[in-house]
Amino acid sequence: MEISSLYHIFRQYPVITTDSRHCLPKSLFFALKGANFNGNAFAKSALEQGCAYAIVDEEEYCDAQDKRFILVDDVLKTLQRLANYHRRQLGTRIIGITGTNGKTTTKELIAHVLMKKYRVLYTQGNLNNHIGVPLTLLRLTAEDEIAVIEMGASHPGDIRELVNIVEPDYGIITNVGKAHLEGFGSFEGVIKTKGELYDYLRTKPKSIVFLHNDNKYLNEIADGLATIRYGSPQAGAILNACGEVVECAPYLHFHWRQGNSMWHEVTTHLIGSYNMDNMLAAVTIGLYFGVSSQQIDAALADYVPTNNRSQLEDTANNHLIIDAYNANPTSMTAALKNFQAMKVTPKMAILGDMKELGTHSAEEHQKIVDMLDECTFDKVWLVGSEFGATRHSQRTFDNADEVIAALKAEASQGYYILIKGSNSMKLSAIVPYL
Repeated sequence: MEISSLYHIFRQYPVITTDSRHCLPKSLFFALKGANFNGNAFAKSALEQGCAYAIVDEEEYCDAQDKRFILVDDVLKTLQRLANYHRRQLGTRIIGITGTNGKTTTKELIAHVLMKKYRVLYTQGNLNNHIGVPLTLLRLTAEDEIAVIEMGASHPGDIRELVNIVEPDYGIITNVGKAHLEGFGSFEGVIKTKGELYDYLRTKPKSIVFLHNDNKYLNEIADGLATIRYGSPQAGAILNACGEVVECAPYLHFHWRQGNSMWHEVTTHLIGSYNMDNMLAAVTIGLYFGVSSQQIDAALADYVPTNNRSQLEDTANNHLIIDAYNANPTSMTAALKNFQAMKVTPKMAILGDMKELGTHSAEEHQKIVDMLDECTFDKVWLVGSEFGATRHSQRTFDNADEVIAALKAEASQGYYILIKGSNSMKLSAIVPYL
């Protein structure tokens, strides 16, 4: 089927589902495949539950007499092509965002700022891969004035694939750091892959990049791009917005200004001085799109994280700094430096393994442990086999279940506790016991 013909059907039935357990009436079912499932096998069930059509790519699952089956060569590619076709039909202004750390928080902050003036569609959660991105684009409506689309990567070429679907008009790379080294092969591979966003924008007339001026790696790959810059105050630097941390006690309190105008002070609901750059990115983009300074301040002050990222939670016993969604050497180092600088006591750190580091894993975990020797934390618990294999004098646990058992036996009280680790370590499960 031609993509234009499928698009005509989509316009009549604009709700997409890829899970036969969640089929809304008159939706379109795309029979995607995974390592352990074949969506084609559930196409008939999806139709029985009320889907208007089922898009499949294996003929054996089709009923030739039932016109509700649409056979294509590749369901995933068809979903991606449909999303790109829809994006082109609407012509919505799109900001593409990627980066090693902070892209989800920055995306949320940008969206909250822009929503003060515009109707904004933005990536929900972390639906930032080859499936999540097209599903997000297909939620666009004619009423949406701006879209903020997050794009993630774990292998070379991932961002190139996504930008060709999204075709962003604007781009921002939050930063580049040591993450997914197993897939990228090296830090240089990370930079090259994230830079695929810049590569695309070079080919698009009138595109603009929002650039963190303090980041030398981003500056090195930004040649030939129209840039609007933000960063810390520097003599001679031409910045759209600059800002500085005032304090973290424990929430980030910062001030910013445009050019030589007055300083704006904002107290946020985010933990960590490392969120300064994320805030400033949202300020810069808000200013570019004509959001007033007062509206920007209000949006940043009102934003409350709910995704286990830089989140402070007070329990009956402790004060928790929950950053357990993801971890890599760059973000782990930043979190520990911030925790060390916080003027609170007593302090406890519960750290889980950093995944997908490949042959660099042992070295990077040892660097974190060595850094801990310089920190003045009252307690440190390390969770996982990678940390367990390092040279250290800290208390270790194989997994979150062992941590929970220890907490039941010896409850911690009155501590400020940093919880940081890769999502697969399931450290969020220990929160109810703290």
